[in-house]
Amino acid sequence: MTAMSEAEASAEPEVVDNAYEQRYELWLDGTRAGVIEYTTRHDVVVLQHTEIDPAFEGRGLGSTLIAAAIKDIRDRGLRLFPECPFVQAYLERHPEERDVSLPVPDQSSK
Repeated sequence: MTAMSEAEASAEPEVVDNAYEQRYELWLDGTRAGVIEYTTRHDVVVLQHTEIDPAFEGRGLGSTLIAAAIKDIRDRGLRLFPECPFVQAYLERHPEERDVSLPVPDQSSK
């Protein structure tokens, strides 16, 4: 692992909705550092898979990406279904963000 330069440490991530590719993308200093793949069904955005490039792991960017996606979904008046286990874990840690989330069925009885 290499030490981050001062510029890398201070770069602000940008999250954009790439609707054509059906994914939220997190960009850091011109490089795509992560994505959340989704599908849309009526007024529900199904967050299917979250991935952070290994070169950018350990910086909290997954949480940044999820928080931005949730904000966008909320701002658009939509609901979300957290199919992705990483998104589910984020919502467990951040109950204040669950207002737009549909409940995940309990898997413990299977």
